[in-house]
Amino acid sequence: MPVDSDSAIAWHRAQLKKLRETLKSIETSRFMVGEPAQSSRTGKTQKTIAELEQKIRQSQHIIAAYERQTRRPLATDQRSLASVSWSAWNAQTAHGRGNSR
Repeated sequence: MPVDSDSAIAWHRAQLKKLRETLKSIETSRFMVGEPAQSSRTGKTQKTIAELEQKIRQSQHIIAAYERQTRRPLATDQRSLASVSWSAWNAQTAHGRGNSR
């Protein structure tokens, strides 16, 4: 995982990891233990899962938008490099790398 100079993005990455682990544990316990079909817990569990999935989507969206703005192209062919706006890209900001001065 890359080191983020933006603390908000770092927070979203950490949240994404926690939310995925929580969702996995809920779904695993739900299938291992099982829930009665008419249980009131079923509705609560489904609501919790839906909320977790929504939060995961939000964090993924924010991280993806950040990466689209800051990532330099991985391809080095002429056409890929020509289509990038290099005026807004800064190596120190994009990857958290600083020059040792």
